[in-house]
Amino acid sequence: MAKTFEALEIDRIGTDGRVARITLNRPEKMNTLSQELLYELNEALHDLEADDSARVIVLRGAGRTFSAGYDLTPARGGADAIVRGYKNRTEDGRRLVMGIRTGMQQVTDIHMYFWNMAKVTIASVHGYAIAGGCELAMMADLVVAADDAQLGHPGLRGLGTSRTGVIWPLVIGMRKAKELYYTGESITGGEAERIGMINYSWPLAELEERTETFADRIANLSSDHLAVLKLNMNRFYENMGIYSSVRSSTDMDAFGQMTQHSYDWQDRMQAAMQSGGGLKEALAWRDGPYKDYRAKG
Repeated sequence: MAKTFEALEIDRIGTDGRVARITLNRPEKMNTLSQELLYELNEALHDLEADDSARVIVLRGAGRTFSAGYDLTPARGGADAIVRGYKNRTEDGRRLVMGIRTGMQQVTDIHMYFWNMAKVTIASVHGYAIAGGCELAMMADLVVAADDAQLGHPGLRGLGTSRTGVIWPLVIGMRKAKELYYTGESITGGEAERIGMINYSWPLAELEERTETFADRIANLSSDHLAVLKLNMNRFYENMGIYSSVRSSTDMDAFGQMTQHSYDWQDRMQAAMQSGGGLKEALAWRDGPYKDYRAKG
């Protein structure tokens, strides 16, 4: 009997069901990446890696978006508390950087498993793939998107750095990679294709059908042969330092929690929650000067 998950849906598409499709299924939360969702995704990926009948894996989001990033709502304990470092504090409540780093590395481990698992993976993006959602999409072997999708990392504006987003220098030119990193701005799916961040962008109405056709074409080869081809390709990028770069970037993400701007953001976030203004009020402070994400809703 197939496993069921709270935050994911899994089905089969393509010729003889040889393409497995994972849907992030928190549409009411714009598929934000709670720790529970990430743990479920990790389990589902392990299960599919061991399933020879699944030759290619497509990852998409339910509802109106792929993923709007990490879940920023207050931790509920359990997995959220551990990964966000809430259990790694001094007696007076100050966070400890190595506790934050340890929790972040746990999330990075999931991303890097997605990167290196013995299946070809395709991220199919519509709506937003921003912040952690963009990080997750970038770890797929191949990325396709709707023309009007938005990809970027606004979290760079106030809370640490981008961990797996550091693969941008491997897939796009230095100038554009630095621009996106320093501004936290997003670009459309069409622009992302033009600069080589993704493979293809298609009209939203065609995205699902064309993604399935693309995945099914790759799945003409057996899963073990595709795994060998993937391993061969990934070795080149590993020798170029992707593992050390992502690990180092995760360290910088932890350290980035303690800059002046990050503390300002954290104070604004806490004040907004206490005043009843909520996350939108804090995001308005962060994104207002850029006049982008807030204006797009």
